[in-house]
Amino acid sequence: MIRAADVSVGDELPPLTIRITRADLVRYAGASGDFNPIHWSERFATGVGLPGVIAHGMLTMGLAGRIVTEWAGDPGAVVEYGVRFGRPVPVPDDDEGALVEVTGKVTKVLEDGTFKVNVTAAFEGKSVLGGASARVRLAR
Repeated sequence: MIRAADVSVGDELPPLTIRITRADLVRYAGASGDFNPIHWSERFATGVGLPGVIAHGMLTMGLAGRIVTEWAGDPGAVVEYGVRFGRPVPVPDDDEGALVEVTGKVTKVLEDGTFKVNVTAAFEGKSVLGGASARVRLAR
């Protein structure tokens, strides 16, 4: 577990690489109840102008948030987390899936002693989450 005294503005979190497969989409749909066909039907997804089946935005958001919880060492340390969905993550129908690369950086110490961490999630070099940030309360 990282301690507040060991953190400085500008610190970079260890990068995280996440692979999202069609099987992950099926599991997430079952857990969330989101069975929108853009997340499982290639024909439907391309028919509405998407590049193919896409990952659920909330799944991508949740997986990207792992960079902060793993760094903090305690999911309960994250007191706020938000993103804007910028670009879809197409998930091919193969064993490889889609590779999302996540980075994070401490950008501010707030008045209440929490830390602001900006999170970047990219697929094929393009950002998929906009304005992603977390507020983290670390042990003293």
